[in-house]
Amino acid sequence: QVPLVESGGGLVQAGGSLRLSCTRSRRNFNFPIRGWYRQAPGKQRELVATMAPSGATNYADSVKGRFTISRDRAHSTVYLQMNSLKPEDTAVYYCNAGTSGLEYWGQGTQVTVSS
Repeated sequence: QVPLVESGGGLVQAGGSLRLSCTRSRRNFNFPIRGWYRQAPGKQRELVATMAPSGATNYADSVKGRFTISRDRAHSTVYLQMNSLKPEDTAVYYCNAGTSGLEYWGQGTQVTVSS
């Protein structure tokens, strides 16, 4: 069973917004959810945004000022608010969890931005 579940993807026009969510699918999966990555067709998976346990955030240059990563108080759900979406943001978005040497992924959620 995939330990992470992403939701919130869909089809949106350029300039629109979406909010993605990532939660744990198993009670006994306690690794911290670290952030979001995306993979467009024919391209490698790339970092979108991460959040450290301290709350420090890191964003890809291509999404700075448009995307915001956040989490709930229990650190059980991590969100990605995506505003001013562009066609080049079209990709499958994955959330990532783990710790040093261990990495887990969800199945991804498709985001399609039409021009």
